[in-house]
This record gives sequence, C-alpha cells and structure tokens, in this order.
Amino acid sequence: MAIYALDDQVPTIDPAAYVHPDAVVIGNVTLGADTTIWPGAVLRGDYGRITVGPRTSIQDGTVVHATAELATTVGAGCVVGHIAHLEGCTVEDGCLIGSGSVVLHRVVVGAGAVVGANAVVTDDTIVPPGAMALGVPAKIRPDAGAASAPFIELGSALYVENGRRYRNGLRRLD
Repeated sequence: MAIYALDDQVPTIDPAAYVHPDAVVIGNVTLGADTTIWPGAVLRGDYGRITVGPRTSIQDGTVVHATAELATTVGAGCVVGHIAHLEGCTVEDGCLIGSGSVVLHRVVVGAGAVVGANAVVTDDTIVPPGAMALGVPAKIRPDAGAASAPFIELGSALYVENGRRYRNGLRRLD
C-alpha cells in the first residue's frame, strides 16, 4: 500500500479497512472500519483533514483533498463512485456520490442524498437529506434520492465484502 506520513501527519487506518496497493493515502487521513479504498484513488491530507467513515467505499480514480480551512468528511455507509473529486465538503451518512462528479468547498450532502454521475456541486451548496443533485452546475431535486437508500446500503455492504475478498485473495502475478 502507498501510505505516507507527511511531516508529523500520519494516516490513521482502522485495521479492518482495506486500501488497495495502487491507492495513495497521505498525511492527515482517518479511515474507519470496513472502509475500502480502490485502485488509483488518492486521499491527500496534506493541507487539511480527511475523514472517511466506516463501511464507505472510495472507488477507483477518486481524488479526496482538503484545504487548510476546510476538512473533507465522508460519513458511514457511503459509496463514492469512480473518478469523483471531493474537496472541502461534508458528505453525511448513507450517500451516493456518482462517478465523475465533483463536490466542492463548503458543500453539505445530507444523509441519504445522491449526487448524480458527472454532476458538479458548486461551493456552498446544500443538498438536503434524501435529495438528488444533478447536472452542471447541479440542481437539487428534493426527495428524489430517497428511493436510492436500499441501493446505497447494498452497495456499501457489497464493497465491505469485496474489501475482505481482496485482502485475502489478491495476489500480484508479475
């Protein structure tokens, strides 16, 4: 695994978390139990704090960053899709952040909300719990994400199991 301390900032990774060998975790990063970090994901806690809650999956190619003033927090039981970008935002529990989406400074994605694929959620946007944010810039559809809760919970559980599978079965062949 590519896990790095930076000066006195050392990642805190729960022993039950899975970080793929091709992911990068740097500095002030905390990963909860059963969190999975997939290939090509970069969690760079050099300027500020990054916290990822238990049972959350950070997919391939995703970039998570923070600023000196703005931590990035992702709650429990979330699925963050491939090639997403999160910076200086709060994602509450049980959310789906779609592939290719961008969630920026001071954004709050409420519990159980969905950010659609390729959406750009601009600074200071509040996505209410159970809502859906779609488009560029994202427009909020209240209560449209509530129906996704079982899918998000299932996705989170599947990635917990896949992390265990990878921890025990992944082997490099070259």
